[in-house]
Amino acid sequence: MPGLGLSMGITLTMLSLVVLLPIGALLLKGATFGIDGIWQTINRERVWRALLLSFRLSLFAAAFNLVFGMILAWVLVRYRFPGRRILDAAVDLPFALPTAVAGIALTTLYAPNGFFGELARDAGWKIAYTQWGIFVALVFVGLPFVTRTVQPVVEEIEHEVEEASATLGASRLHTLRHVILPMLMPAALTGFALSMARAVGEYGSVIFIAGNIPNKTEIAPLLIVIQLEEFNYDAAAAIGIAMLLISFAMLLVINLIQVWSRRRIGHV
Repeated sequence: MPGLGLSMGITLTMLSLVVLLPIGALLLKGATFGIDGIWQTINRERVWRALLLSFRLSLFAAAFNLVFGMILAWVLVRYRFPGRRILDAAVDLPFALPTAVAGIALTTLYAPNGFFGELARDAGWKIAYTQWGIFVALVFVGLPFVTRTVQPVVEEIEHEVEEASATLGASRLHTLRHVILPMLMPAALTGFALSMARAVGEYGSVIFIAGNIPNKTEIAPLLIVIQLEEFNYDAAAAIGIAMLLISFAMLLVINLIQVWSRRRIGHV
């Protein structure tokens, strides 16, 4: 392939500058702190609760986005209705909107005196300053990743595939489960992984609506920022390494599921 050496050099250089060097610096800082120091920093109730909260709600938000992001992508591609272009453009809003602005807007809407917050309060619920508020913020920032990843695949699915399935006597549900979903699943899992990765590291849109109550609504990225503000760089690096390892393990599992899904489609 002509230009392979040049393109490979540029790729590896950018990968090193953007990904490998920051991760290497984090691991090097952790190495100087020592395994015992890292474990002592992580092995505290406040840290474990923050890590569990961040990853649990990120997983739930990504699962929510997986379902409704696929539905939204299907609607935007297959149906024509007034306001479709506006809805399609609005999907990209979390990409363009600064996270702090998104957090302030969500807090304004879902606070007890906000529009949706007041409706929830009348129903006996509370959204802002609870884990539900964090969930709403993570869904907001992660939805476009699923929709934009699945949308091109939906556009490539020809109507004749569904018509052939119906001609053979398959019901709509059977066509959805055994024809459409297997074709969408690799892209959907990619969007799921991207949505979850964004949610795990989200900070700006969460801290306003979370309330940041220790052991209740305090996320792991906030703990890192707190340690940095206290000039405790070793503790910040230790929490960062814990998040890195957990994220790597979860993404590895998702990638293995993607490989299995592609192989299954190839055999069908």
